[in-house]
Amino acid sequence: MDQVVLNKVITAFTASFHEEPLVVFSPGRINFIGEHTDYNDGYVFPAAIDKGIYLAIGTSSDNRSEIRALDFNESMEFDVFRQEQATQGSWRDYFLGIIAELNKRDLPLGQIKVIFSGTIDPGSGMSSSAALENAFVFGLNELLHLGLSKNEMIYISQAAEHHYVGVKCGIMDQFASMFGLEGAALFLDCKTMKSEKHSIDMNGYTILLINSNVKHTLADSAYNQRRVACEQVASLLGKTTLREVTLTELEENNQKIPLKAYQKALYVVEENNRVLAFKEAVDRKDLKCMGELMYQSHKGLQNNYEVSCEELDFLVDFTRNKPYVLGSRMMGGGFGGCTINLVQSQQQEHFIKAISGAYYKRFQTPCTIINVRLSDGTKRIK
Repeated sequence: MDQVVLNKVITAFTASFHEEPLVVFSPGRINFIGEHTDYNDGYVFPAAIDKGIYLAIGTSSDNRSEIRALDFNESMEFDVFRQEQATQGSWRDYFLGIIAELNKRDLPLGQIKVIFSGTIDPGSGMSSSAALENAFVFGLNELLHLGLSKNEMIYISQAAEHHYVGVKCGIMDQFASMFGLEGAALFLDCKTMKSEKHSIDMNGYTILLINSNVKHTLADSAYNQRRVACEQVASLLGKTTLREVTLTELEENNQKIPLKAYQKALYVVEENNRVLAFKEAVDRKDLKCMGELMYQSHKGLQNNYEVSCEELDFLVDFTRNKPYVLGSRMMGGGFGGCTINLVQSQQQEHFIKAISGAYYKRFQTPCTIINVRLSDGTKRIK
């Protein structure tokens, strides 16, 4: 818990609205393996982290609602009972999308006031968007006694992103942010929505994120294009999703599938198999195998799914053949953001100095090192 940010949000709310707020923390997430598999009904292996969104919320006696984003020094006013137009590309759309989805369900809403701040950089690949969505819908549920379950809330968050933000995301980010467990990762079957808790024993290694500090503009459109390609291949093979396609089936039908689409489907089918192997490696505490699977995942994301970029590839390639690094891969939607790395704790400072210097020398811009702890999911904290 970042007490400084928490106090900043509470202080801003009480100074502005002269009352005590209800406060929610909603975490971002890391993903050990299983990228772009969730919207194909596949397997993922994420965990909530100790960085996320702090949101203070209260009811409003005015006929308008107000939300203030402290990190952007911006605000918005709106009426919860009116359909507002999406602003395309703004933090405002996440809030408007949640309100729109709640109105579809005829829930007893009221005017509100909100102030929020975060400890995740947007575009870093740690899903600040899902954290923001979950924080808001969870806060509304607590404040207005809407009676929503956590499962209902994550689907409202996902629908807001689909319909208002325009990203046809899967459910992994919202699920991990809502249901995270301290010290553990979640193996999630995105078809059945059944999850398993798997304690992570790092045994002398550290989970280290390295933010490339780049976010290429094609990310959202490319994300949606890849989802369409996956759906087209599944349909061509007479399946509902790629989850139902085996590697043998895919290879036997490769002549009828366009090459680029085949490569995308091949990555997804192989990645699902890697997630299952990763789960087994976690359970037998085989860190070396976990790291090797992460490298394989990055290779697939780079060459077949084509969602990596020069900066991410550089960060991953730098770790190869380093005896104190077990594994590395890009994390998140792609085209920028973070890599996730398993680094020997005793060599952490040496590694940070070396990779930071090399990255700056190559790109003339710094990367950012981020230490994370595995956290509980979205919760009320005040």
